[in-house]
Amino acid sequence: MWTLAAGAALCAGPAAQAEMVLSQVIVDLLPGKPPREDIEVWNDGDERMYVLAEPFEIRGAGTAAEERVPAGVPEESGILVSPQRLVLEPGERRTIRVASIGDRATSDRVFRVAIKPVGGPITADVNALKVFVGYDTLVIFRPEEFTGDVEGQRAGRELRLVNSGNTAQELFDGKQCDASGSNCQELPAKRLYPGVVWEQTLPFETEVTYKAAVGPTIRDRHF
Repeated sequence: MWTLAAGAALCAGPAAQAEMVLSQVIVDLLPGKPPREDIEVWNDGDERMYVLAEPFEIRGAGTAAEERVPAGVPEESGILVSPQRLVLEPGERRTIRVASIGDRATSDRVFRVAIKPVGGPITADVNALKVFVGYDTLVIFRPEEFTGDVEGQRAGRELRLVNSGNTAQELFDGKQCDASGSNCQELPAKRLYPGVVWEQTLPFETEVTYKAAVGPTIRDRHF
């Protein structure tokens, strides 16, 4: 999510907030289900809102070489976002459809859809900034079959996790306790894309537990 400011404030004044709400910010196109989902966009403000939806392909997701590439031509990019421009009256709700075009690949295809309000007139009676809050919606188009898994390597307090599979896994609710089973510490969460390595220094040398999710399927993992 990001915030943009439009207009110039010549003196201190209130901010006119453009209130946009989305029904979801992650679209997970799992195998065995239709390759499309709808995102509901709601204008929760008191002014007319102009909304733009821009798709991008994320190449090398989660790596140092990650690249964000415009994906405006569905036949070339493999993603269809429709409509890409909306006008919402106060309180109005409309949907944006996100659909994958073509066959599923052998590994995840990752996209982002930037959904954001764009400039309209400022109606405040005094000098003001108009604040726009947008969302960078994540879209994962999963392969037909999942192969491989997240593999862990331990060396004392060092933990190295590698996603050797072909689909992203979300690692969360990580925990490690000391040798007595007390003094338990929470560990950071991360979405681990295929081929990505994640290294962290742990508080102890004891076993680590994580929950690993692929869509609605959640497993307990021990490293």
